[in-house]
Amino acid sequence: MTEAPDPKYLEMFPAWLRSLGEDAGALGTIVAGNASEPVKRNVIAGLNYIFKSLDLIPDGIDDLGYLDDAFVLRVASALAVSETHAAKEGALGRLADDARAVKDFLGEDYARLETYVRALRKGAARGRTVDDILSDATQRATFLQEVAAWAKGFQVPSFTRDPKTLIKLKAFLSAKLP
Repeated sequence: MTEAPDPKYLEMFPAWLRSLGEDAGALGTIVAGNASEPVKRNVIAGLNYIFKSLDLIPDGIDDLGYLDDAFVLRVASALAVSETHAAKEGALGRLADDARAVKDFLGEDYARLETYVRALRKGAARGRTVDDILSDATQRATFLQEVAAWAKGFQVPSFTRDPKTLIKLKAFLSAKLP
């Protein structure tokens, strides 16, 4: 029998959905700034995920559709900090710290999510890879404009504060993660 997830997530995850647009915008400023290339690589991979047409949970699924995006941004931020020893400051640090809650929530499936997020560094969205965005100033500028527009236009989705929503989220990710 599946143990019911901790009800603290019924408050935490809606807050993450409310801040998702702002979080994406803040990470975009890191890409535009003076962060190291490895930090930018991880952040770009997380942000590029927002634009993937086939992500782990389709955006249109009630309550859950954007939580995978929120999780991926947090895991990408944690990787940026842990793999580069970047300072845990601002949005990057806050999101990296939040990845601990993702790990606690997902349990043994967290390693699969982390592997998935690492692989995003080699993937593409909208025909652009992380390498394309890093190496081509024009593509980077276009990408950053798209991130800013997405962040500004993001509409916070609903989230039903029901433990069944958390069970459904765990089951969805468990089934979809490679």
